[in-house]
Amino acid sequence: MFKIFLLLLLLFVPSLFAKDKVEIYASKLTSHNEIINAGGGVSVIYKDYIITAQRATYDKKTGNLELFDNIRANYAGNYKILGSYAKLNIAKKERLFKPFYMIDNKSDVWMSGLEGKANKKEIDISAGSVSGCNPINPLWTMAFSSSDYDTETMWINLYNMRLYIYDIPVLYTPYFGYSLDTTRRTGLLKPSFGLSNDEGLYYQQPIYIAEQNWWDLELLPQMRNRRGVGIYSNFRFVDSKDSFGSFRMGYFKEKSRYVIENNLKNNSHYGYNFLYDNHNFLNLWSGYDFAGQSGFYVDINHMNDVDYINLSSNETNNNLTARQVLSRINIFYNKDTYYLGGYFKYYQDLTLKNDDNTLQKLPVLQYHSYLNTLLKNHLLYSLDVKSTNIYRKINKRVIQTDVNFPVTLQSSLFDEYVNVSYTANFYLQHSAFGGDDSRTDFDYRNGYYARNYHTFNISTQLTKAYKHYSHVINFGVTYNRDSWDSKSGYYQDNRIFCSNPLNKNEPRCEFYNITDIDNATTFEFTQYLYDSHANQIFYHKLAQRISYSPDTSRYGELENELDYKITDYLSIYNNMFYNYDKHGFSKIFNRLAFSKFGVGVNFSYLYKDTFIEPLNKDDKSRYTRYITSSASYDYNRHYSVSASYNYDAVERKKKSFSIGFMYKKRCWNFGIKYSENNRPILTQNGESSIYDKYIYVTIVLKPLMQPSKNSSFITYKLPK
Repeated sequence: MFKIFLLLLLLFVPSLFAKDKVEIYASKLTSHNEIINAGGGVSVIYKDYIITAQRATYDKKTGNLELFDNIRANYAGNYKILGSYAKLNIAKKERLFKPFYMIDNKSDVWMSGLEGKANKKEIDISAGSVSGCNPINPLWTMAFSSSDYDTETMWINLYNMRLYIYDIPVLYTPYFGYSLDTTRRTGLLKPSFGLSNDEGLYYQQPIYIAEQNWWDLELLPQMRNRRGVGIYSNFRFVDSKDSFGSFRMGYFKEKSRYVIENNLKNNSHYGYNFLYDNHNFLNLWSGYDFAGQSGFYVDINHMNDVDYINLSSNETNNNLTARQVLSRINIFYNKDTYYLGGYFKYYQDLTLKNDDNTLQKLPVLQYHSYLNTLLKNHLLYSLDVKSTNIYRKINKRVIQTDVNFPVTLQSSLFDEYVNVSYTANFYLQHSAFGGDDSRTDFDYRNGYYARNYHTFNISTQLTKAYKHYSHVINFGVTYNRDSWDSKSGYYQDNRIFCSNPLNKNEPRCEFYNITDIDNATTFEFTQYLYDSHANQIFYHKLAQRISYSPDTSRYGELENELDYKITDYLSIYNNMFYNYDKHGFSKIFNRLAFSKFGVGVNFSYLYKDTFIEPLNKDDKSRYTRYITSSASYDYNRHYSVSASYNYDAVERKKKSFSIGFMYKKRCWNFGIKYSENNRPILTQNGESSIYDKYIYVTIVLKPLMQPSKNSSFITYKLPK
């Protein structure tokens, strides 16, 4: 007998070329024939296993090591196995645990069964259950008739799986497989279910494919049994350390009855989106080492109507819809002294039959020379040249080239308390036309417009530091004065006609974008307040323009902007413009934000007045009054509620509303939300909208599912 732990046995199996060494430590030892008995607490070290038990026996002849009572097995720090009986066969690399209980240290998922057999990297478990909840009265469990678990890939398969919420069975499937780690792998993702009176049963089952680490593909087949079927896909890739992209496409086929009942324009909805971003394409693609920075950005979108977006998921609040779809390609090369850029913009108007008459910018070419200095930084100049090909298939098109060349002379006075500057602004635009226009008999002559105007500026900036704050004040006066201009061709012919606001929608004025220089003085006052950590607490701006031009109002709109962080949890923002001529505000925007004690509140109000009298009583385009609000309350780390409300006061329509509840635990989330949303559609008669009402139910069984914002498991659409 020994009172201390001592080395009992170092076992080498010759047939395994001494690679599988077993170390057994115990405090008691007896031996009879080929059987060695160890007791008083036993520790076994075998490869990455560390196993403890109360007693053990080892059969030298068969190579079986049996352990009894209070067994604890730890594998490489990744998971633990518990049981009352275990048998290890070193030669056959077999391990048996009875009964079987395993917990994964990373995911906190536990698994229990009548028996667990391990051979190499795989563990087979007979009849048992698995869960991520507390083993004592778990909220959810998955019972199975048999299971196997791969210890290397951390993938588990369950056969004849029954999902229980407490003791209530809620789901059965003959097979269910999932991963206990976050490694991307091919498989099924969380499905979504829904029900509505007009669309019927909704079911979407995402299929995830990730065969290589640089790309993945998500297929999203869906079925709405009263409306139709469709499929969306999203292919994502990373082709270098400086670039990534995605390609999304979808198609949905409507049932004829649904098209007729809802007067839809199209019986199918389809589209695609391609996105690519490369921050270093010149070096990557050419093989050279350019000193400057290069970029290549692609965002191409196409769809036949807005329902391509609406049908992409069952979360209608997530969908952003617009009547015009923009596709663009940007490419640039940037150095310290200059910038080169090329931009392509293509507009698709969903309300039109085609885009033959839609103006496109294909392409825009730009050269910009950054600010240079002369005369010890007293003289500054820069150059910007931009040429735009404004193209369309029918009617007139034009190539417009703009040149800006500002030259500034600056200095400081009174020990740098006052800064003064004068800028001569040279501007040139040239237009070269092409194509024919059947809408007008106006003669589009190529021409140019050139001018110069003067800018005088005087400003000062004062800073004062206090014990806990710093206060910064800026005050500046800017005076603009026109000088000379010269014009020919198109600009000479349209100078008076297109300067009249009543003619701005005439075809001949489509390309006329010249505005007169306002001879005016602008006063601007700004102030900032920072704390000792340089965080902005207070910002205030006042701006006023006084015009001397005969055709312009004497006093421009007074702008007031305020951003005040009252405390760490309360802030307000205000921006408003006052029109002296109309004796009213043209714009008021207010926002209030509060976040403390688990309460979050955001409220904003937008008011606009164009001062343009309506054409008839149904014309409500003059005013904009829009309210947006949201609120949330986290009672504790488990319970939270949220709500949002958006209202158009001019149309007197509720644009959207939602209220929801969320319950979070370590092993599961449960949420329910009621939502209303005004959704646009395209009908035979043009644009229209449908007011939808939904109930969303969110169920997340952690860690098998990952919680995500606005991702529901079950959706019910309420009757209209």
